[in-house]
Amino acid sequence: MQTILSIVTGSLFPFFMTVIGAAAVFFVRENTHMVLQRIFLGFAAGVMLAASIWSLLTPAIEGAQLLGIPAWLPTGIGICVGSLFLLISDLAIKQITNGGPEPASDNMVEKNNRRRAILLHFAMSIHNIPEGIAVGLSFSIALQNKDPLAFSTATALAVGIGIQNFPEGAAVALPLYSSGSTKARAFIQGCLSGIVEPIFCLLTITIFRNAEPFMPWMLSLAAGTMLYVIAEELIPEANHESSSFVGTLSIMLGFLLMMLLDIGLS
Repeated sequence: MQTILSIVTGSLFPFFMTVIGAAAVFFVRENTHMVLQRIFLGFAAGVMLAASIWSLLTPAIEGAQLLGIPAWLPTGIGICVGSLFLLISDLAIKQITNGGPEPASDNMVEKNNRRRAILLHFAMSIHNIPEGIAVGLSFSIALQNKDPLAFSTATALAVGIGIQNFPEGAAVALPLYSSGSTKARAFIQGCLSGIVEPIFCLLTITIFRNAEPFMPWMLSLAAGTMLYVIAEELIPEANHESSSFVGTLSIMLGFLLMMLLDIGLS
């Protein structure tokens, strides 16, 4: 019973922290000022940039070295494939959202906001898949060895990832709200970006117990999708006005916060 409780708690805690982070959107005032919008977008870019390095690429390099694979191979291919995958997805989304007659400017803004929402949600969801698998692998090892210390290690990993998910949930929900989504919709999309973690954690425990050789590739692919969104959407929008340094400072703040969490909890 204790084992089942530990697995359930460990698999759900990261998602729970994503929900708490996304709930930050309810504390933002209506009619968000453009400066505040750039802060939200910059913060999201900084968080995602740090997460792509310390949560994804660094573990991918370490995992490749443990498997005897040249570290540049999965990271280089994974980033290229992930970026290309999101580029193709972005072009498809543009075709879908911009179809029909030439839209009015207000309608175009709404379509661009919807496109950004899809890309943000897509990239963060893909990023959360390997994290869920990593937690699942940790619990699988603990189950195979029936080692209480291994269960403690797996739980600690889940807690660490969960704490990192708090700013990630906010990094999805806040820019979506500032771009025109309602608070409820931004909150739900922020929550849904984290639901894949417990799903893939439990799938790994029950089915994919030998997923470790694929982890460097999956982590690198997730990093590629996040880097695409950062470069294509978040940084340009955060620095939309060339005379403004607010976006740059918020990028640095988000990066610093996520870096400290990643390093401190690793």
